[in-house]
Amino acid sequence: MPTPDSHPSNPLLINAKPEGAESTATDLYFTWSDYYHKIEHLAVKIHQSGWAFNQIVCLAKGGLRIGDILCRLYDQPLAILATASYGGVGNRVRGSLTFGRDLTMTTANLGNRVLLVDDLVDSGVTLQRSLTWLDRHYGFYIDEIKTAVIWYKSCSVFCPDYYVDYLPGNPWIHQPFECYEQTTAAALAQIWQQSAAQ
Repeated sequence: MPTPDSHPSNPLLINAKPEGAESTATDLYFTWSDYYHKIEHLAVKIHQSGWAFNQIVCLAKGGLRIGDILCRLYDQPLAILATASYGGVGNRVRGSLTFGRDLTMTTANLGNRVLLVDDLVDSGVTLQRSLTWLDRHYGFYIDEIKTAVIWYKSCSVFCPDYYVDYLPGNPWIHQPFECYEQTTAAALAQIWQQSAAQ
């Protein structure tokens, strides 16, 4: 039986990119290594801008990993705003945007210079409406707010302050954790058992 400190060599845990999948104009594939490299690149771009912030707000779920790494690198508090707009087959259908009731944070108050992070800006609606949500609920704390994403699609109506890649068109971005949306805990347990038996 596998222990928490070991994991089997299987595509769900190690290789996010399906075997034989290649990036095209309509589909871009990223491995975990690619993904973390992009987050580091984003951190460097923000640093090089010289802008000093004292609060990070990440949009869940896409901005969680980015927010976590940035708060560690910058040693700034992290708040989480839960949002949801995608569902359907393969989580590819954009529906209405839903917000959580409040921010999740461990500080008494929100900082006054906020970096709002997400994984990408697609239509731009999520970031635009998140800024409005923050202003309505926490505007009395906020003096300045800037936005940061990894991928900025040309089809977006919103331009983030910081981004790593500008993408012409509207490609679907296959992130490394996508594989977990296409399986279950029971299926993963079977893979672990099969790997441990080998």
